[in-house]
Parts: sequence; structure tokens; C-alpha cells
Amino acid sequence: MARAVGIGYQNFGQLITNHNFYIDKTNFIQEWWENQDMVTLITRPRRFGKTLTMSMTEHFFSAKYAGRGDLFEGLNIWKDEKYRNLQGTYPVISLSFADVKESSFPQVREKICHILRNLWDEYDFLRREDFLTEGEAEFFARVSPEMTDATASYVLKALSSCLMRYYGKKVIILLDEYDTPLQEAYVGGYWKELVEFTRSMFNAAFKSNPCLERAIMTGITRISKESIFSDLNNLSVVTTTSDLYAESFGFTEQEVWNALEEYGLSEKKEEVKNWYDGFTFGTHRDIYNPWSILNYLKTGKLSAYWANTSSNSLVGKLIREGSKEIKQTMEDLLEGRVLHTEIDEQIVFNQLNERENSIWSLLLTGGYLRVEKYSFEEERGRDLYDLVLTNKEVRVMFERMIRDWFSGRTSLYNDFVKALLSDQLEEMNEYMNRLTEETFSFFDTGKGEPERFYHGFVLGLLAELRGRYFLTSNRESGFGRYDVMLEPVKKEDPAVIIEFKVFRAGRETTLEDTVLAAHKQIEEKHYAALLEAKGISVDRIRKYGFAFEGKKVFIG
Repeated sequence: MARAVGIGYQNFGQLITNHNFYIDKTNFIQEWWENQDMVTLITRPRRFGKTLTMSMTEHFFSAKYAGRGDLFEGLNIWKDEKYRNLQGTYPVISLSFADVKESSFPQVREKICHILRNLWDEYDFLRREDFLTEGEAEFFARVSPEMTDATASYVLKALSSCLMRYYGKKVIILLDEYDTPLQEAYVGGYWKELVEFTRSMFNAAFKSNPCLERAIMTGITRISKESIFSDLNNLSVVTTTSDLYAESFGFTEQEVWNALEEYGLSEKKEEVKNWYDGFTFGTHRDIYNPWSILNYLKTGKLSAYWANTSSNSLVGKLIREGSKEIKQTMEDLLEGRVLHTEIDEQIVFNQLNERENSIWSLLLTGGYLRVEKYSFEEERGRDLYDLVLTNKEVRVMFERMIRDWFSGRTSLYNDFVKALLSDQLEEMNEYMNRLTEETFSFFDTGKGEPERFYHGFVLGLLAELRGRYFLTSNRESGFGRYDVMLEPVKKEDPAVIIEFKVFRAGRETTLEDTVLAAHKQIEEKHYAALLEAKGISVDRIRKYGFAFEGKKVFIG
């Protein structure tokens, strides 16, 4: 009989006690322990089992779970007597920043201080047993949501000292989702304040802590050492391009096949592979998203489960507000093309706007892109990657995200698309001007660049017309590069060429003049050449000029 699939379990002990479906990942404990790294930072995409792995590690090492070897009986780690003797023998400090998603720095600071206070409360027996020195008791009396920065930065180090004296062993620290508040800080605009607050805490806990045995930190991104881990020279970083712990997070293909067999779904292998395969860690390929696999096993229905688990606000912000080059690259990726780019896995959030290539590093670490090919350019010392969208689930997620850019205006956007395909110029002008009025600043964000709006609009077209049209932008045809081309899949549909132009007061008197200039460019550059070469007759090719002046648009 197949085991029950429990969704959302993050507590290892509870999962095992309930006899829920579980794929044995306890080899991670041995691999990590024998690597003997002082502080290990592991980055993996969201919902890839990081929290459950941290809980498993805590249940194995923590003195709080001494005598609970029954939780590991039958699992790989329990086969080795050396590790059976290690279970429950270390003081472990375990905390998570997964829920620190506040909208302002004061709120985030208060939330972290609450976490630190609650952590201290877990070890209140030290106070009740009169174990603390007078100085320690005075210090912990100051630990509160309103504590000073200096007190907050020292809590983990001070607690480590107390626990080491009490248990006679150095402490293991487990910090889950360390970068969640940092990502929210970038989106919310308070990055600098949070970095300054957390840097001293991390250095005190993980660098200058003589009571530290070892530590693990998990997250989605590798925040640059200069930003948050200054002078932390004992940090071992394991990213998506590393081979360490490659099979400890996510499910291997064989593990997925075994699971499908257990639940009578073996005939669905190819469909499951198409939807959920594609993750690559180091040289290990064919890693599957565990969250999506668990949901599929429970429901038997293929769907974009991973895409719906949490906010993609940072990814959406970077693409939506990015340059036309970023949007064109997203267009290529959505059409199944390959992105060849340099990757630096150290994310510098406060430089994302200046270093637009960083977005592809972020999408790679976040699991949205996978590596097709890697090469090292020795002459310039660059790591070069060929990247594609990870799988069907990710593509569906991005298409939904793009549609959501026009959320609240979906019917208006759909009406514009219908008018475009029906060659209804008056309606096109009405709908487009209402769209720009309501969504322009959403894309422009004060940068004064209408290109950011209309390239977002192009991505919207791509998501809306997929399957009916092949959409491309800024490609060569004839004697130049057109802005947008819609090549029909079916012969009965028209082809469309769109040229965008911004009104230039020094050269043009009206928006109508700007539209005429757009049409003149389409004809002089013979943008229709590519369509004609594919056998599309001239009478089936529509040509539109879109003239922009601020939020005002005229189409002709």
C-alpha cells in the first residue's frame, strides 16, 4: 500500500512519526559532517527541501532529541555505528528567517529581534537552573524586540557560549532561509539598513565565535561576501553549479520513477519529466522539483505547483522594470531559445539595476534557468553559460506572471489584442491609450523610458498569442531590425509588423507625423522581407506605427 503524501511538512520528526511519504536524504548528514567545513552556505531554489533538511539535521545532532534514534532507524545514516553514536550529542541552535517578509526596515528589525528573543526563551532552563553568570543574566534580560543593535548582534554568540559550558561541547548553528529578508529589503527599498544590521550579527555568530563547532546556512541566493559576509573567511559556499550535496536537495530521476511506481503512475513518466525535470546541480542533471512531485503524487494532476508556492516579486520586478534587452531575452527564453551569458553567482542586490546581467545569475540560482552548456574563457577569466528555461512548469509560471502585469485590466488587454487581429484602428487606439494610462508607470517606474512599457506589452502579446503566432522583436529583416513581428501559424491569419517610435518635437509636429515616420522606416528597410521569403503574400501583411508621447499613443 502506498504511503500517504503529506503536503507542507517541514518538521522531520513529525513526517517520520506519521509514516508519510519520504525519500531518504540522510546521506547529507554524513557528507556534510565528513567535509569538516566550519560554516557551509547552501543555495537551492525555493521548495527544494532546505527547511526539511535543516530539521533532519537538527533532529540528528541536537541534544534536545537525545534518545530519538528511532526516527532514523531504517534510513541510510543509521547503518553506520559511528553516526548512531553521534545522534543527540550536540547543542544545536536552530532558527529561520523564512517568515521575515515585512515591508519596511523597522518591521523587519522587530521581527528578527522577536526570533532572537524566542530562541533565547527555548533555553530558559539555563536561567531557571541558576546556570547563568550574573553578566549573562543581565545580558539576556536586555534581549527583547526593542533591544539595541549591539545586543541583537551578540545574541547568537552569547547563547553559544552558555550552551557550550552547559553541554561541554561546542555548538552547531542552523540558519534557514538567511536571505529571505534581504530579498524583501531590495524589493522594499531598505537594503542598506538591513545589511548593516545583519552583517555584525553574522560575523559575531559565524566568524568570531570560539564556541562554534560548525554551522549551516541555507538560502536561494549567494549574497556577495562584500555585502553581508565581510571578513568571513571560513565560509564554504555551495551553489547550483557545485557538485557538493547535489543529490541531497530535490529528487533524482530514479527516485521519481520509484515514487511513480509506488503510486501506480509509471505510465506518466514522460509527461512528468517534461513538466518537472530540468534542474541541474553541478554536473548532476535530471533533478526534479520535490514540491511539484509531491503534489502530483497526491493529486495525479499535472500543474504548475511550484510556481504558485510563494511570491516571485523580485523576479517580476527585475524583468518588468528591466531594459528592452532584458525583455527581449525573456522573449527568446519563452520561445525556447538559448541565452549565452557570463554568470557571477555572487548576487549584489544593490547593483542589480546597474549590472543587468545579474538578473540571469539570480534566475539561475532561483531555479528558473538551467545550464545547457558551460565553458571557461581563460583569456578573460570568465565563466560562460548557455541557459534555457528549466522546464514547462517554469515557462507556464512566466507566462502567468506576464499576464498578471495587466491584472485588473485583462479584459481591456484582450480587447486590444482582438482589435489588433481584426485591424480595427479606432478601437486599437482607444484600448492602447487606456492601457498606457493605467499601466505605463508600472513598467516605467519613473525612468522616463516608454520603451520599458512597450516591450512589456510585447511580452504580454507573446503570452497571449502563443500557439497562434510566432512573435519576435528587434530581429533583422530586409535592411534593418524591426520592432515586432507576428508570424501566423495558420495561413488564414494575417501577419503583423509593428514599429514603435517616440515623438520628437524638433522633427515632428504631431503624433501622426511620427506614425508616418514609422511606416516610412518599415517600407524603406523592407521589414516584410522575412515574411515574404516564407511565402506570406503582401496583402496578408499588416503594418502599424505606434507613436508615443509620454503616456499618449497614436496608432496608424
